[in-house]
Amino acid sequence: MLTFITKGSLLTSLLAAGLSVSGIHHPAASLLSATNIPRQDTLQTRVLASPPNTILDQYIQQAFTNNKGLKDQHFQLEKAMAALQEARSLFGPNVTFLGSYTKAAGGRTIDIPIGDMLNSVYSSLNQLTNSHRFPQVENTSVLLNPDNFYDAKFRTSLPLINAEIYYNQKIKKEQLTRQQASLNVYKRQLVQDIKTAYYQYYQSTQAVAIYNNALALIQENIRINESMVRNGIRNNTAVYRSQTEKEKTDASISKAVNDQQNAKAYFNFLLNRGLDENITLDSSLLTGIRDIPSSGIQGREELLEYKSAATTYRLNEKLQQSYIIPKLSTFLDLGSQSTGIHLDDKSRYYLFGVNLEWTLFGSHKYKYRIKQAGLDIQAINNATERATESMQLQSYQATNNYRTALHNFVTAQSQLSFAQRYYRDQLKVYKEGQLLYIELLDAQNQLTQAQLQMAVTQAAVQTAYAAVERAQASYNIDSVQ
Repeated sequence: MLTFITKGSLLTSLLAAGLSVSGIHHPAASLLSATNIPRQDTLQTRVLASPPNTILDQYIQQAFTNNKGLKDQHFQLEKAMAALQEARSLFGPNVTFLGSYTKAAGGRTIDIPIGDMLNSVYSSLNQLTNSHRFPQVENTSVLLNPDNFYDAKFRTSLPLINAEIYYNQKIKKEQLTRQQASLNVYKRQLVQDIKTAYYQYYQSTQAVAIYNNALALIQENIRINESMVRNGIRNNTAVYRSQTEKEKTDASISKAVNDQQNAKAYFNFLLNRGLDENITLDSSLLTGIRDIPSSGIQGREELLEYKSAATTYRLNEKLQQSYIIPKLSTFLDLGSQSTGIHLDDKSRYYLFGVNLEWTLFGSHKYKYRIKQAGLDIQAINNATERATESMQLQSYQATNNYRTALHNFVTAQSQLSFAQRYYRDQLKVYKEGQLLYIELLDAQNQLTQAQLQMAVTQAAVQTAYAAVERAQASYNIDSVQ
């Protein structure tokens, strides 16, 4: 049943005359009575079926859609996917356009004594032909730097053998897996935070209702005391004492309302909503008692994170070892080069080649890189073992806390039942003028505290189970996608 809970309406039925909590069937009470509660570590639970898509699941779905921290995780995941695609693209061909133009003057030259070699021959020919058909030529000096020269080409290159590209692609793939696990880790933590905030808001709402009902009882006591004073049965002391208690309760109400507003603001903050937006409370969510999951920590995404990190470090070690594998690539240039701005059959050209790079000695730098990579593997294996033990401890403690919360919940039920009976009996005797007001006030305070304790333990059961879900990764985060 979905309901909006308002001040003073939540526990009105608990304060109605003649109503006994012992007459209400409570799953946890029957559960613990069946086992006689020998000790907390033998406490067993049974499942109360809950709707597959509760209002709380809907809030979790909103958080998965709107939470800004989760959006940051999605951005990181998309970045990791883009990095993997980039690594894969390195296997393909690469086409670039290269162009250059040079204008030079001065610098080194090559002297060609063409005049010294040809002028004597030309002179002899002119004498033999009795003509001047063969003129004298000057020696030539050629500038080494190309002058008024351009070279423009398209270069296509393709790696044939490159171990660095191969292992880089595998490392990026593992990083993507690790980021996906990190995203799910954040989701699980967000689920626990939302559930805890929801039950804290529920508890604070109950506290407001309890204090309002306590105020109603005090006002009724004031009316009774004033009537007794008018009839000469009591003096004004009881009236003054009840009015003092009223002011005290007003202050408690103010604090409870403040706690309620803060709890609402935090819950809405997790959902990235307006801080004052209303929260729909489902009372059925606080009555379900569920079995403790038996999966342990095998489903924890943190283990997948560490596993992926270890794989990444092992791949990095292989990457460092791959320096001994030669790199082989090929290229093809299609272009044009000429002196001056000319483009014709003589200027166009192609150039095909194969490049080989083989590192034979690196002054032991690769040896030390491989050693560092090996130490990284040892470190991550040690961190994995430490994290596994920590998560096992977290699961163990969360399970014990859940059992303790169930035990305290049943105890609070009994305490509330006795406090109600005690208050009714004391009120009856007080109305007959046979009881001091301070004794009635003590019974009333016991009732209020029992109601508050009931609200606390009721929320604590669900909060503790949320911690169990987090510790064992048992909440189905895919069910709210």
